[in-house]
Amino acid sequence: MENLMGLLRLHVLKGVNLAIRDVRSSDPYVVVRMGKQKLKTRVVKQNVNPEWNEDLTLSVADPSLPIILSVYDRDTFSLDDKMGDAEFHINPVSRSFKDAPARPP
Repeated sequence: MENLMGLLRLHVLKGVNLAIRDVRSSDPYVVVRMGKQKLKTRVVKQNVNPEWNEDLTLSVADPSLPIILSVYDRDTFSLDDKMGDAEFHINPVSRSFKDAPARPP
């Protein structure tokens, strides 16, 4: 990857009181997007309080791109249902790292 600024590790811990999208429960998973990158957690079967406890690592080339987290319910015979999403920006954080003095060897 050209102009790689660094790697960003996200820890996806859990969901709490997610919506029921199937008959009695949901089969949730998380999708993380940044630019053209797309990472996914595993599906947690029949659980509206899933615990993924997974680390996902993004390659950061352009810190001005937003990170988009989306939660979906896995469906077997139809398209997966979107349960919700969130967006955040790392640009303010990346600027503070750029301005920080280098650590001594």
